[in-house]
Amino acid sequence: MPETDNAQTKQMQTGNPSRERILERIRTGLRVVVPEQPRTQANSERVIFEPITNPLDRFQQECVANLMECVLTSDFAASAQHLAEVLESLPAGEIFVQDDPALRRLLEPFAPARAIRWSNQGAPGEASQATVTLAESLIAQTGSILVSAACGGRGASVIAPCHIVYATTAQLVPDLATAMSGISQQGTFDRNSFACVISGSSRTADIEKILVQGAHGPRRLVVILQSGA
Repeated sequence: MPETDNAQTKQMQTGNPSRERILERIRTGLRVVVPEQPRTQANSERVIFEPITNPLDRFQQECVANLMECVLTSDFAASAQHLAEVLESLPAGEIFVQDDPALRRLLEPFAPARAIRWSNQGAPGEASQATVTLAESLIAQTGSILVSAACGGRGASVIAPCHIVYATTAQLVPDLATAMSGISQQGTFDRNSFACVISGSSRTADIEKILVQGAHGPRRLVVILQSGA
């Protein structure tokens, strides 16, 4: 029987000629062998990110592009002072803080006049006004912060409208590959259920290209970056 007769018979059997025509075009397309494009030197050497000559400068520049606040402090006292200023600028309400000795020391001199929920007391509540955490590393290439479950669980970096990160310049790494390799060697993945890369405040422009911050997480992200180790 001719091929056209077979196609017509199939269409009559299915009762959906349009569907069969579409499927036949797909089958025909799959039978066409597409030659592999030769690799050119221009394609193989294409640069996606600009080279990093100064990680600190690059991180600060990317923070501006990501709508983040990055404050460079000279010592622990200056970091504590700036943290107090940020907390004072927030509405009244609970502050969720990663239970770490460094953060307990940081909050001690300028204890805010509000309740603090430490991460060992449970997950942050919807009424929390801010989250204060450490970072695993800072990625200069994209101005990103790498955190893990140690910061207080999955909700720590998304529930409160403000996320404050305390880190040092010694935690700066050039790119994501270096950051992931570093925490892998330190056993961070073995001790934590997840790792998260945060690149700026939560934002979207899906609706009529109007930028809205705080769409799926904090609308404000503050990095207190202390010089030295």
